Amino acid sequence: MKTKMLLPFLSAISMMAADPAGFVIWSVADLKGVETKLAAKIDGQKFASQHLEKFGNHYTMLAYRQGNGSAELHETEADLFVVESGTARLLVGGKIVNPKTTAPHEIRGTSIQGGEEKPLMVGDIVHIPANVPHQLLLTSKEFSYFVLKVQGQ
Repeated sequence: MKTKMLLPFLSAISMMAADPAGFVIWSVADLKGVETKLAAKIDGQKFASQHLEKFGNHYTMLAYRQGNGSAELHETEADLFVVESGTARLLVGGKIVNPKTTAPHEIRGTSIQGGEEKPLMVGDIVHIPANVPHQLLLTSKEFSYFVLKVQGQ
């Protein structure tokens, strides 16, 4: 009799113990650890990134910069990012100068003509729809940001 009464209780505890599929928490310490690793492997473009997880139609990454980004446009992905450290100006809109397709549905260029400047600082959250030119111009030595890329836009 006691065993029958304990089974539902034990089942409930075991179901609460497991995280749901796709559930993730990235702590501040986790993100700082990735940022430190990225700083050590910075490339000639003064940029490094690391994918964190992929979930269906979206994926996450941490990006780290020590210099300005190129102008870019994602034809089928929206960007949502959260500034983790540093400051920058975001050029958004306008037209990409010297556009080149660098990967399927990805266009890069040297700059943006006619865009609007938006200041960015720690804690800011940015959403950039697909097909919108954008470029990060650093106003600090380093700039890191958590990115959520949403595909199929």
